[in-house]
Amino acid sequence: MQLTNRINFRHVRGDLFGGVTAAVIALPMALAFGVASGAGAAAGLWGAVLVGFFAALFGGTPTLISEPTGPMTVVMTAVIANLTAADPEHGLEMAFTVVMMAGIFQMIFGALRLGKYVTMMPYTVISGFMSGIGIILVILQLAPFLGQASPGGGVVGTLQGIPDLLANIQPAETGLAAIAVGIIWFMPSRFKRIVPPQLVALIVGTALSLVLFPGLEIRRIGEISASFPAMQVPTFNAAQLQTMLVNAVVLGMLGCIDALLTSVVADSLTRTEHDSNKELIGQGIGNLMSGLFGGIAGAGATMGTVVNIQAGARTALSGLTRAFVLLIVILGASGLAATIPLAVLAGIAFKVGIDIIDWEFLKRAHRVSVKGALIMYGVIILTVLVDLIVAVGVGVFVANILTIERMSAMQTNSVKVVSDADDEVLLNSDEKRWLDEGNGRVLLFRLGGPMIFGVAKAISREHNAIANCDAIVFDLSDVPHMGVTASLALENAIKEAVDKDRQVYIVGATGQTHRRLEKLNVFSIVPAHHLYINRAEALRDAVNQVFPSSIQQQQSLDFGGTFPAGL
Repeated sequence: MQLTNRINFRHVRGDLFGGVTAAVIALPMALAFGVASGAGAAAGLWGAVLVGFFAALFGGTPTLISEPTGPMTVVMTAVIANLTAADPEHGLEMAFTVVMMAGIFQMIFGALRLGKYVTMMPYTVISGFMSGIGIILVILQLAPFLGQASPGGGVVGTLQGIPDLLANIQPAETGLAAIAVGIIWFMPSRFKRIVPPQLVALIVGTALSLVLFPGLEIRRIGEISASFPAMQVPTFNAAQLQTMLVNAVVLGMLGCIDALLTSVVADSLTRTEHDSNKELIGQGIGNLMSGLFGGIAGAGATMGTVVNIQAGARTALSGLTRAFVLLIVILGASGLAATIPLAVLAGIAFKVGIDIIDWEFLKRAHRVSVKGALIMYGVIILTVLVDLIVAVGVGVFVANILTIERMSAMQTNSVKVVSDADDEVLLNSDEKRWLDEGNGRVLLFRLGGPMIFGVAKAISREHNAIANCDAIVFDLSDVPHMGVTASLALENAIKEAVDKDRQVYIVGATGQTHRRLEKLNVFSIVPAHHLYINRAEALRDAVNQVFPSSIQQQQSLDFGGTFPAGL
C-alpha cells in the first residue's frame, strides 16, 4: 500500500477549481459546526483544514473532501458537554484528546484491513442512525435558533427546556436564523450552481444584522485568532478514561462509516474504486492532527465531495487546494468572522440536520418491509433518546437475527431425507433406479446451500424422523460452506447412524466442508471407501451392501450374463 496519494497534474485546472469551490462551501459549514459542537468557530475551521489536508494526502479516495460533518458534530457535541461537565477545567482538552484517540482507532482499523466490514450493516440501521443524528442536530439548534444559550442536558434537556425557550424568544435573532434557512431552502437551483447557498445565507444574515439591528445586542462569533493554533497536549483523567475510550471508539467508527459511504458516492461519480483501508488510515491521521491542534473531528463530506467532483476534480490536489484556501482565509480574513451572528450559524446547521434525515426512506419504509421499518424507527428513538452506540448495536443485532431466521427458514427446505424417487430432490435416472432398488432401506440425506447455525435444528429434526433403514447416504455436494453448529449436528447424525449399525456414505465433501468434517474426526468413523464424489455410485454401493444380490442382477442385465460373486 502506497502511503501517500498519487498526485498528478493532468487535471490541474479541474482540481484547483474543485478545491476552491469546496473551500467556499466548507467555510460556513466549518463555522457552524464549530460553534454547534461547543468547541468554538476556530475549532471548526482548523478541523476543516487539518482533517481535509491530511485525509487528502494519505487517504484512499482522491476526490474525497473531508471536514467536520453533521453526524461527527453531534457526537462531538456530546463528548464536549460530558467531559466539560465532569471536569470544567480540563474538559475541552480531554475532548480534543478523544479526537486524537478516535484518529488512532481509525488508523488501527485501516491497518487491520477492516475497511470492507465497516459499512456492512443493513440500510434500515444506517437510515435510522443517520435520521436520528439529523433529528439530534435539529433539536440542539433550537436554543441558538431562538436567540438563547443552550439549556444544557443534551437532547432531553433541550426538549424539557422548550417552554422556557419559547417564553424568552429573541425575535431579531430568530428572524435572522429563519432567513438563513429560507435562503438555503428556496434559493433557485440555477444560482446554487454559481454560489453555495450556505455562503449566501452567511453573508446576507450578517449584513442584515449589522444594518437592521445596529444597536441591538445580538450574540456573535467574536474574534478568531489569525495565527496557527497551539499544540494540545493529550490530557487524561483517570475517572473519565473509560468514557473517553468509548467516545473515541464511537467517534472513530462513525467517522469510518461517514467517510466510506461518501467514498462510494465518489466512486459512482468518477467511475473509479477507492481503497477503503487506506482511506481509514488517511482519516485517522487527519483526526489525530486535528485533535492535536485544537480542531474538531471530521470525516468525508458528501456535499463537498460531490461539488468538488462536479467542478472537475479528479486527484487529491483538489483536497490539498481546499485546505490551503481555508488556511489563507483563517490567517488573512478571520477578523471578518467576528460579526457573524450565532443565530445565522444555527440556521445553517438546522438545515443540515433536516437534510441528514432520510425522508425518502421514511416515507416508504413501511411499504418495503414492516419489520425493516420497525427496526429503523427503533434505531431513531434509541439514537435520539438513549445512545448512539446502543442504537447501532441493538439495530444490527435485531436485523441480523431476523436475517438469520429468514435464511435458516430458506435453507431448512434444502435439508431433506429422500427414501424414493418421488420426492422433491432432482435425481438422474441412475440415482432414481438405485434409490428405488433400496426399497426404503437406503435413504438419501441431502443438504444444500450454506449450512449456517440456524440449519442445525433442521438437520437434527430430519435425522430424528428417520425410522428403520440400513444405510444412509449423506449428500453434501451442494454445500459450499459448513458452519460449526451445523457441522456438529451432522456429526451427531453420522455418529448415531454408526451406533445403530447403519452403513454411512458421504458424498461431495470437498473444500471447506471436507476440512471442517476432518477436524471433527468424522472420517475416523466413516471408512475411506465410503467417501464418494458421485451420488449414483454411493447409492449403488449402499444398495449392494444392503441387498448383495442387486448388483449382480444389474450386471447380468447390463452384460447379458452372470459373473462370479467375487468379481
